[in-house]
Amino acid sequence: MALLRLIRIQNLLIIAATQYMMRLFIVEPILAINGFVPQLDHFHFFLLVFSSMAITAAGYVINDYFDMKTDLLNRPDTVIVGKRITRRWAMAIHIILNSVGIFTGIYLCWYVDMLGFGIAYFLAAGLLWFYSTTYKRQFLVGNLIVAVFTAVVPFVVVVFEVPLLIREYGEIMIDRGMNFNNILAWVGGFSFFAFLATLIREIIKDVEDFEGDAAYGRNTLPIVLGIRTTKILVITLILLLVFSLVYAYVTYLFRKPGGEIDLLSLLWFSLMLILPFLYLVFRLIAAREKKEYHVCSNLTKLIMLSGILYSVVFYVIIHSYIS
Repeated sequence: MALLRLIRIQNLLIIAATQYMMRLFIVEPILAINGFVPQLDHFHFFLLVFSSMAITAAGYVINDYFDMKTDLLNRPDTVIVGKRITRRWAMAIHIILNSVGIFTGIYLCWYVDMLGFGIAYFLAAGLLWFYSTTYKRQFLVGNLIVAVFTAVVPFVVVVFEVPLLIREYGEIMIDRGMNFNNILAWVGGFSFFAFLATLIREIIKDVEDFEGDAAYGRNTLPIVLGIRTTKILVITLILLLVFSLVYAYVTYLFRKPGGEIDLLSLLWFSLMLILPFLYLVFRLIAAREKKEYHVCSNLTKLIMLSGILYSVVFYVIIHSYIS
């Protein structure tokens, strides 16, 4: 269905899965250790996920609306706006999705008594508009915006949860000399991974789209710096992320709460993240044609999914400790 392809339904489902995994596999187990439970009920958490999906979908629509010409050069088989859905309908869909996402977000901010945070939803919608019209054509700016938005997806879960937790358990936490920094740190780790992995993928996609972007005068990284320099930059980012994973394991995950070595995390990090990233470096060095960069882009997306799925491994470890 053209509409589902336009809003990237598979990506929206990944967003929903990511936020639910953060809640079910990270936040809830950590709280359970101290006998606490999440304070944002299931209905309002669903609204949080729904608002994230709606605003993201609106961003995909407006991006395709303004990218119609370049997409005809870069990936003509995927073009929907102007072919299967008219530009007028695409703009209407964008407005509807944005409106629903923004007002749902504002209601949630009112519900958790953070109404001032509602401005973030307007800013998100505005940034996605200007990303499509201006920022993605500028040197690195567009890549950073997409990476930041991806990083926000898991972190927004704790943004709405922690204030409610402090309100409910604040006095108990003070008496015990405790805080919720461990939740912020864990979810923040997933956000950091999502940021770097997305930045890597966005730059690879710019190399893949070099021909069409150059034809329409865009100032993307490979156009400004050249493909060779851009590949060196991407490989540097990949190695930085690999180093970060090794550091995180050695510093925080080497031993489980009971004292034994965490072999499950070691296997997941090694087989599902570090080795695939090193293979990505090899494929990127060897890549010469558009289709080869497309393979690298898809491989990066799979590694990102593996990173988010580590939340399930975390749940298994913590659940065994609680039991």
